[in-house]
Amino acid sequence: MLEDSLTAPAPAPQPVTLKERAEGTAERTWHRFRRHRMAMVGMILIVLIVGLVAFAPWVTPYQPNEQEIRNRLQPPSVAHPLGTDELGRDVFARVLYGGRVSLTIGLAAMAVGMSVGTLVGAISGYVGGRTDAVIMRLVDVLIAFPTLFLLIMLASFLGSSLITIILVIGLLSWMRVARLVRASFLSVKERDFVTAAHALGCGHFQMIFRHLLPNSLGPIIVAATIDVSAAILTESALSYLGLGVQPPQATWGNMLRFAQEQMATAPWTAIAPGFMIFLVSIAINFIGDGLRDAFDPRQR
Repeated sequence: MLEDSLTAPAPAPQPVTLKERAEGTAERTWHRFRRHRMAMVGMILIVLIVGLVAFAPWVTPYQPNEQEIRNRLQPPSVAHPLGTDELGRDVFARVLYGGRVSLTIGLAAMAVGMSVGTLVGAISGYVGGRTDAVIMRLVDVLIAFPTLFLLIMLASFLGSSLITIILVIGLLSWMRVARLVRASFLSVKERDFVTAAHALGCGHFQMIFRHLLPNSLGPIIVAATIDVSAAILTESALSYLGLGVQPPQATWGNMLRFAQEQMATAPWTAIAPGFMIFLVSIAINFIGDGLRDAFDPRQR
């Protein structure tokens, strides 16, 4: 018995499936992300802010456009935690409901920009040659234009509805993503598994969406987090200039616009939306830093 067990061949190792490999990679990435303290702080802040914004009707008893002229420009109190504005509206309620619009614009504009940028960058990096050269020269030309000037011009001509603002911001933010995806595709294309997939007769569609794009998701996800913050700041700038979402619908940007007249007498009307923009932007940047380190294979 002992002699048979010593001479018996060792069992063949079981092959690792793609699902198991993906789960292992995701677990290692999440472990590296959790070790980034500032990224976890950013994640907690974002979850808290999104929770307050999503459950605004249960957090505050006031409506964002509910006016009480007798209570105009009241300082923070128990009844109004962040005070009231020039029309007697509760600033805390307007910050929460305005956050819905600002965060929606940030996420939707990011989705538009990432979709266009990923598609253009994937075509440029995969096809290469003259197609790559033409696309990259077009990207260089678009990047050379001052983005804020284009945003102001397009917002003036196309209007300031929510959908228009999302499309304008998204369609003017895809160039950097395209260059990032192109660079990632050019790098991944040189790996051995891509050569093997070509040898096995893998089609173009399958090559892009099964092999190249999944191995480029790291930098794309990091860029997406940064683009959300950039889109929120851009919407705030447009609203501050009077070209964003128009009142009475509240956004953090147009709250700042109308609060500038009360800065000396009622600074809380500007501090509240300004602090929310700062808090969301820095929290998303912390998350982006954590994701960058988590997707870096050199991190252990």
